[in-house]
Amino acid sequence: MPQMAPISWLTLFILFSLIFIIFNIVNYYNYSPNTPSYSLESKILTSPLNWKW
Repeated sequence: MPQMAPISWLTLFILFSLIFIIFNIVNYYNYSPNTPSYSLESKILTSPLNWKW
């Protein structure tokens, strides 16, 4: 059974490391959080209070 040369292992490690780093960079800059749009009516919650003394 032939063995792999150490330079090939190093090349594979560098290749997969670069792919992993590029994948993380793309996901980091592609992230867009959902910003909720607030209207004035949803911010102010008023309920009529009937005080009976």
